[in-house]
Amino acid sequence: MRSSGATIKVAKNRLIKIALKGTRYESLSDKFHGPTAIAYSKDPVSAAKAIAEFAKDNQKLVIIGGAMGNTVLDVAGVKNLALMPSLDELRAKLVGLINAPATKLVQVIQAPAGQLARIFGAYAAKG
Repeated sequence: MRSSGATIKVAKNRLIKIALKGTRYESLSDKFHGPTAIAYSKDPVSAAKAIAEFAKDNQKLVIIGGAMGNTVLDVAGVKNLALMPSLDELRAKLVGLINAPATKLVQVIQAPAGQLARIFGAYAAKG
């Protein structure tokens, strides 16, 4: 969880239900019974991704639901969220997309100059 920028906390269900009362996540209160942990992160995807990955190998961890922004998610919603790329992955893709045209432009500009240099070199070698 730490390596992905997420945190997991175990809290008393009674305290969680009190904290949720009057918030947009109050509908999650019915999910808190038995041993329960809460995973969260600044990046909405990283906590879901880390917890879903851990749950694959550990049958004792069961995802019961989640929330993102104003949306309350069921188990399928959390698993779908885990499949999305994280903010860092999206940033890397965006930088790659922006950088690719610039690299191609430099290659196109350098190609004629390189060809001219080879032609001049061939003439110089002949002469």
